[in-house]
Amino acid sequence: MAERDGWAAAPPGTRASLYASPDYRAAAPFAELTLRSILAADPSDPAVEPVPYVGVQFVAIPEFQGLGNAVGEVIASVLTGERTPEEALAMAQRIALQEMTAAGYLRP
Repeated sequence: MAERDGWAAAPPGTRASLYASPDYRAAAPFAELTLRSILAADPSDPAVEPVPYVGVQFVAIPEFQGLGNAVGEVIASVLTGERTPEEALAMAQRIALQEMTAAGYLRP
């Protein structure tokens, strides 16, 4: 992606090696702030104001970005009227199970 679209186009938070690259750091002035934010995320205190849940939307696996994109597209299809919320949730679940199984996190 960096060769085709430039270093700044690389999706933030997807690989630790990205932040080790001097080329990326030079092209992406937001890199240091993004990395600090990821490392400082506290799942037990995820918001500015108190909330009744724990967790942050970041999973330290290589598949996270792609899975998030795929599920986001399915959820967006509800907004366009292409799918019902129930259909979208079922499809998102199928995608997640397929990806996690293919990556070896789940057994078939």
